[in-house]
Amino acid sequence: MPVSVTMPRLGESVTEGTVTRWLKQEGDTVEVDEPLLEVSTDKVDTEIPSPAAGVLTRIVVGEDETAEVGSELAVISGEGESEGGGAAPQQEQAPAEQAAEAAAQPQAEAEQSAVEEPAQAEAAPAPSGEGTPVKMPALGESVTEGTVTRWLKQVGETVEVDEPLLEVSTDKVDTEIPSPVAGTVLEITVAEDETAEVGATLAVVGAAGAAPAEAKPEPKPEPKPEPKPEPKAEAKPEPEATPQPKAEEKPQTKVEEPTPGLSYNEPSAEAEVAADPAEAERAATPSAAATTPQRPSTAAQNGDEGAGYVTPLVRKLANEHGVDLSSVNGTGVGGRIRKQDVLEAAEKARAAKAAPAQQPAAAQAAPAAKPAAKPQPSAKRGTTEKLPRIRAAIAKRMQQSLHEMAQLTTVIEVDVTRIAKLRARAKESFPQRHGVKLSFLPFFALAAIEALQRYPIVNAQMDLDGGTITYPESENLGIAVDTERGLLVPVIHNAGDLNLGGIAKRVADLAERTRTNKISPDEIAGATFTLTNTGSRGALFDTPIVPSPQSAMLGTGAVVKRPVVVNDPELGEVVAVRSMVYLALSYDHRLIDGADAARFLVAVKERLEAGAFEAELGL
Repeated sequence: MPVSVTMPRLGESVTEGTVTRWLKQEGDTVEVDEPLLEVSTDKVDTEIPSPAAGVLTRIVVGEDETAEVGSELAVISGEGESEGGGAAPQQEQAPAEQAAEAAAQPQAEAEQSAVEEPAQAEAAPAPSGEGTPVKMPALGESVTEGTVTRWLKQVGETVEVDEPLLEVSTDKVDTEIPSPVAGTVLEITVAEDETAEVGATLAVVGAAGAAPAEAKPEPKPEPKPEPKPEPKAEAKPEPEATPQPKAEEKPQTKVEEPTPGLSYNEPSAEAEVAADPAEAERAATPSAAATTPQRPSTAAQNGDEGAGYVTPLVRKLANEHGVDLSSVNGTGVGGRIRKQDVLEAAEKARAAKAAPAQQPAAAQAAPAAKPAAKPQPSAKRGTTEKLPRIRAAIAKRMQQSLHEMAQLTTVIEVDVTRIAKLRARAKESFPQRHGVKLSFLPFFALAAIEALQRYPIVNAQMDLDGGTITYPESENLGIAVDTERGLLVPVIHNAGDLNLGGIAKRVADLAERTRTNKISPDEIAGATFTLTNTGSRGALFDTPIVPSPQSAMLGTGAVVKRPVVVNDPELGEVVAVRSMVYLALSYDHRLIDGADAARFLVAVKERLEAGAFEAELGL
């Protein structure tokens, strides 16, 4: 019996996913649990395995198309079965059809016309006069709307399948929306800087009209065969010592390592266009009318033949930063190149260029002992830019939190010298056991969690209108992480069940995946208490703003060595160099009294200064 492959649920409140790449094609044999396709949601990229062994008889959702959770993606049938469950009758009917075709030539002509019609149908996915709506996709958990920041195509312009059509911004995501079909932009319903709800129609893309239809007869005479012998014949004898052969060698060397399934004909056509600029305009017209064959050609022009599937946003970033996608190692599923990979490659390239220039300058400045060069001002100096949506969302939430709560901050000083010595002793053994480096933050987190268990009022939430106080059954610790998009807070759920090593691993894992935008929606919600390490940038302490509906937030300052008066059992009061840190607890004074805050902080202080973590570190 045929088996249906459906879109699985990939996270709480995730209602749909996008097929990024099919690892199997129709007619391929697949085994149970063998990767069948790749699916991407707002936060997760993953592979979908085959639920059964058999033959992939039908693909329902194509690449870059979006499907709802539970909807059918493909059909897998047993060998020799049709989708209806029985043996395919086409093989028995084939001899009769061939006999009929041999007896009647008009049938052969009808078949030729039938072959041409599907090709035309592929070039024009939508009927003339009709259009395909481009809708606002769901771009994150609880995200209900998005703002159009820029239209990349205007009304009347042609667009290819998956070609970037517009840019959209939400509270958490700035992304491009590709065109679902090839055709002409017939209507734009949401202008730039306007906001639309998820599912709303942004534009209408219809079949190519009169202009594209007239452009199609031009490639029908097939100008490609004419220039093919000419550029190759002229390119070889004429530019023996000229740079033109180098221009031809580049696409040829790239063709030697093509992406599986790509044709060698498209790169050779590009070589012709490069050799004869006069043909560039002609070649642009058939490429605009192409559908499926155009995608490898576009990849070849961007230098990413060996990069596999890449999104339009990644291609755009690579072009803007001058990054060769074939040289980038992707960190996504199956080695897929992500936005972060391109940005990292661009940063490494800039650093490599700057290093040789800095070395001579440093060599000249050293003997002269002249003052350091004046730092260059930022390019944003004296400019005005549009407020990003994520920054606007943070601003509203911080202001709302301050208005809703009576916030107060209490600061305490802690001697963490013993912890500093423990870290030095476990410097080599801890990474070997847990795979991460040991910082001060896991100690602060563990001490705070234990104090929350003793004083649950700091972990509670108050509903003033309902007249209730809720004490959560677990300590869900939020960790503030600084990212390029803004401050995000992933959550360690059930943090009270973890030891020091478990907390250190979870902190490192969440911070890394948050910065690389690989965090899932479920991992950034549900915090009952937040820890922010403001000391990571050198700040001694600050007054954190408590995020609603939480009631308290702990800020850890920088650990610094300075002289402190301590009580020695033999010498009495002496001055010694100690490792000191300030801990600042901001809290909702409507629920938490100052005495409650002080008791909580003293509990954290005593736990840290005692330094009884040898068992946790295996020392």
